[in-house]
Amino acid sequence: MALTIPHYLTESRLVAALQQQEARAQRVVYERYGSRMLAVCMRYVGNHDDAEEVLIDGFMRVYNRIGQFRGDGSFEGWMRRVMVTESLMYLRKNKAWRQEQPLDTITVEPDYEWADANLQSEDLIRLVAQLPDGYRTVFNLYAIEGYNHAEIAELTGISEGTSKSQLSRARALLQQKVRNMETGYKTASHYGKAANR
Repeated sequence: MALTIPHYLTESRLVAALQQQEARAQRVVYERYGSRMLAVCMRYVGNHDDAEEVLIDGFMRVYNRIGQFRGDGSFEGWMRRVMVTESLMYLRKNKAWRQEQPLDTITVEPDYEWADANLQSEDLIRLVAQLPDGYRTVFNLYAIEGYNHAEIAELTGISEGTSKSQLSRARALLQQKVRNMETGYKTASHYGKAANR
């Protein structure tokens, strides 16, 4: 007798199988969405090992609370919100993420034309990942997930004013990092031209 593996061609079939607690459906969800959800966790947690831990906890929450998915939006979007919540819970356990870090005053604005022409999305993701935890968290929630400051305050347990401050500081620090990249790129480019003369 041959073992048949079900094909979950539609999202609704996959969700129905998860609601029946089918182990194969859980494996399909992990294989299908794991790398995308890990990227979500990484944006918040910053450390790969910790992000994997958050990812596993997030998938356990997805499997255990699949009954809460009402189908109002996409399953992937619902799962993404679960991963964001799990990441925030992880960060709350490590309270250091709320501490603000001093930021030097930025005296020169980055050259946005240079940035548009030379920065790739991977560069921007890397720059955001380098932000201190609090800045990175608020920046991700606001700029990527689309939450407003009141929602961020509720999700994270900080005040709206702190959320606004963290976002402002994150933007300033990103501008500084872009400016540093630009300066480094132009300096390397100048030395490269000089060496070719």
